[in-house]
Order: sequence, then C-alpha cells, then structure tokens
Amino acid sequence: MGQVLLIFHFGYGVLSGIGKRLSAVFLSIALMVAAPIVAQAQTVRIAALGDSLTQGYGLLAHEGFTAQLQDWLDAQGTAATIVNAGVSGDTTSGGVSRVDWTLTDDIDALIVALGGNDVLRGIPPELARSNLDTIMAAGAAKGVPMMIVGISVPSNYGQDYKTDFEAIYPDLAEKYGALYFESFLKPLTDLGDMSETIKTHVQSDGVHPNAHGVSVIVNAMGPMVADLAARAAP
Repeated sequence: MGQVLLIFHFGYGVLSGIGKRLSAVFLSIALMVAAPIVAQAQTVRIAALGDSLTQGYGLLAHEGFTAQLQDWLDAQGTAATIVNAGVSGDTTSGGVSRVDWTLTDDIDALIVALGGNDVLRGIPPELARSNLDTIMAAGAAKGVPMMIVGISVPSNYGQDYKTDFEAIYPDLAEKYGALYFESFLKPLTDLGDMSETIKTHVQSDGVHPNAHGVSVIVNAMGPMVADLAARAAP
C-alpha cells in the first residue's frame, strides 16, 4: 500500500509538473497573441488640422511635417499615429468647415495649426478668434485633448493687428486647457540669421520650410506632441 501511495504521489508530481509547464507555455502564447492587441489599443490617433505647413507643401510625402513628426514619435517610442488634416491655402474659416468630419470617433487628440493664411489675407483678428474658438469648442465637445500652434504676425497691418492676432492662441489655450506652442516657424527664427536660415532651411518660395527646416520644427515641437499623446492615452 505504501508503494502504491508512493507511486501515486510520484505520478501526481510528474503530471503536476507537466501541467505547470504546459500552463506556462499556454500563458506565454496567450501573452504573445494579446501583446499586439494591447499595443494597438494604447496607440492614440492625433489629427493635425492645419494649412500648407501641416500638409507638407512642396515636399515629398516622407519629408512633410506629419511624416517627420511620425518618425520622431516612433523613434521616441511614443504610441501615436499622426493624421494629416492639413490643406494648403486653408484659413481658420476652412478649419471650421472641416473640423467636424476631421474629429471622427477614432481621433483621440487634436493639433490646431491655422491662421497664417488669415493674416496673408488681412482677415480681422476677431473673426479668426471666433473661428479658432469654434474649432477648439468642437474638440472640447468630443472630449479630446488639444494643442494649438500660434503664429508670428508681421507688422504690415500695424502693431494693434499683430498684438490682437498673436494673443488669440495663448488665450484659447488657457480657455480650453490646451497645450500651446508659440509659433510654427519659431524654431527657424530661433536659429539666428534669417537670411542664412532662408537659404538653408526654406524652399525657394521663401515661405515654406524645406525638409531640413521641417526637421528643425519637428525636433522643437515633438516633445509637446508626445505630451499631447500622453494626455490622450487610455
């Protein structure tokens, strides 16, 4: 009887050991299968609503702002996908017309980078403010974290115009609890000698950054976009 019990316990121990090993194998397989699903669930989609600077005017697809920003985020290990919602020549009014269908249910965060074309057309600051407010309100209604990118306004229309227009962006950032990046092109102006910067970082039109210029902008803006992604993460 003692031998029977001994054999029973030995056999049970072997089977128990095999069972544990099989359980570990099955658990490993389950984790490997589940891992992509978890990673996918944690990836946030960020729509960049903007104009030609966002769209990547004059550049190859991989050289544009959203493409380079995506590469920067990937290199940092930030689980975010940038959606290019830039339209060349667009104004804040155009942004208002596009924001609802830009903010689809799969969009988790919003970057607003509009206003440069309003300035070029001399659109009153109060109208641009109203439009941008409407865009930000749409994002707030969707419950998505936001980032607004300001612009540096030349003094062509006078100091009051410049002051009123530039104030729109920090004001709305505060109103909606959004992140605020001072100016899309500020990383280039911060380089110093603008005549040299235009030669090396700007396209031949003297307005839009070239691929190298976009890289400088992305390196400066990237950390804030990563912060935006963190705010949007589940």
